[in-house]
Amino acid sequence: MKIFVTDKYRVFTFLLIFCLFASSLFLIEDKSASPTSGEERVIPIYSVKRDDSAISITFDCAWGADDIENIVSVLNKHNCKATFFVLGTWAENYPDSVKLLYENGHEIANHSYNHDYYTKLTPEEMISDIKKCNESIKTITNKAPTLFRAPSGDYNNDVVKTVWAAEMEYIQWSVDSLDWKGLNCDEMLSRIIPKAKSGDILLFHNDTAHTSESLDRILTELERKGFSFLKVSDLIYKDNYTIDHTGRQIKQ
Repeated sequence: MKIFVTDKYRVFTFLLIFCLFASSLFLIEDKSASPTSGEERVIPIYSVKRDDSAISITFDCAWGADDIENIVSVLNKHNCKATFFVLGTWAENYPDSVKLLYENGHEIANHSYNHDYYTKLTPEEMISDIKKCNESIKTITNKAPTLFRAPSGDYNNDVVKTVWAAEMEYIQWSVDSLDWKGLNCDEMLSRIIPKAKSGDILLFHNDTAHTSESLDRILTELERKGFSFLKVSDLIYKDNYTIDHTGRQIKQ
């Protein structure tokens, strides 16, 4: 009798496990059949596969502009042409700073008009916002931007596809200084120098606690490692390329 009960229990346990396993397979199959789950992830450009030791220095400009003159001075000292992703409102509030950047050969790019989270906007709202920022910049420089970076780097497939539909290239970054957290020069160097490699796009911000005062040393250390500096539009490939799963742009 004891053996019968034990065997019965084993059979019941086996059937229970089998049912749970079968249910899980059904759930997995059902999920994969959903209309959105099969959509391939769209990735913007984070870096570029190059072998010439060229990198790009980029700044996001959203708030003040008191440090722009010093940043320009340091960039000029190192013959570094950088790319500045600016808000439309920032351009309108600081047109002289935009002119200074542009007249010194730096690239002015689109960072949205008013720092809204793009993943919360409809495609129509995104297009309107992109155009509004472009118009604010073009009023000052007579040139509309061709590069875009969403506030906080916030994106999904809809955002990237909408940016492309607006005939803009979406640019992220591969090395983050985290200067917006108030890191000092040594802390930023410890993040940047060991990681930097050819084709990287480095992220900085103006109007932070230590970026302006640290920039000279950061660029000096990058130069010591053999890096040269290109604007993002000169770093990336314009056609015949693919983007891998890490966001690395590869020439075909």
